[in-house]
Amino acid sequence: MANYTAADIKALRERTGAGMLDVKKALDEADGDQAKALEIIRVKGLKGVSKREARSASDGLVASSITADGAGQVGVLVEVNSETDFVAKNQVFTTLADQVVAAAVTSGATDTEALLAAEVEGSTVASLVEDAAATLGEKIVVRRVARVAGEKVSEYLHRTNKDLPPQVGVLVASDEAGAAVARDVAMHIAAFSPTYLSREDVPAEKVADERRIAEETARNENKPEKALPKIVEGRLNGFFKEVVLLDQPFAKDPKKTVGQIVTEAGGTLTGFARFRVGA
Repeated sequence: MANYTAADIKALRERTGAGMLDVKKALDEADGDQAKALEIIRVKGLKGVSKREARSASDGLVASSITADGAGQVGVLVEVNSETDFVAKNQVFTTLADQVVAAAVTSGATDTEALLAAEVEGSTVASLVEDAAATLGEKIVVRRVARVAGEKVSEYLHRTNKDLPPQVGVLVASDEAGAAVARDVAMHIAAFSPTYLSREDVPAEKVADERRIAEETARNENKPEKALPKIVEGRLNGFFKEVVLLDQPFAKDPKKTVGQIVTEAGGTLTGFARFRVGA
C-alpha cells in the first residue's frame, strides 16, 4: 500500500484542484511521492484537454489592476472562468488570474485574442491557461478583458460568497472631484448593472426601437391619441432609468439619480466597466 496520509491527499487536492479519487490514484501510482503524483495529475490533465473543451466553464473570478498612465490612471478588469467553485478558489487558479491581469496591463490588450497572445515570462497567456487546465483537470477560459482610463479610476470587487474569490468587478473612471463618490458609484453599478454611462451613449437605433415599442404598446392599450407623446416619453424615460447609469436612482439615496450625486460632488464620470462571472 502506498505510503501517504489524509493530510497528503488534502494538500495535493488544494494544490491541484483535482478530485479526491484522481488524487488517491495518482498517489498510489507514485507510491506516495507528492512531486511525482503532481506530475501524473498534470500529464493526465493534458491528455484530457480535448474532453474538457466541450464542457462548460461558468464559475471563476474577476480580478483587476489600476496603474498610473501619464497624467491619469488606467484600470484593467478580467474574467477568468473555471468549471467549479472548488477550482475557482484554488491557489493555482488565483495565481493564473493574477498573471492574466498583469499580462493585460503590460500588453495593453483590449480583447481576449490579444490577451491570450500576450507574452509572459517567455511563454504566452494561452500556454499558461493550458498548463493550469492540465494541473487542475478542468476547462479554464479567459473570457473577457476591459480597460478603463481616466484622471482617476476606482474599483469595487464583490464576493457573492465569502469563501470564494470576487465574482463581480467594477471599474469607474472619473475626474479628480468625481473620485470622491466613484467607489460608491462602483458599488451601485455592481448591484444595478447599467449598460450605458449616459443617454448619449445609447445607440440611436436602440432608442428608436424603444420609442416605437412604447408607442405601439400605448396604442394597443387604447390610450388617447393626444396623450400618446407624453406616454411615450414617460416610458422612454423609464427605459433610460433601467439602462443608463447617470439616470438610475442612486442605491444609497434613491431620491436622487447617480448623475445628481456626481454633480453635487462637483465631478464627472467618464467611463465604467462591469463583469459578473458567467453573466
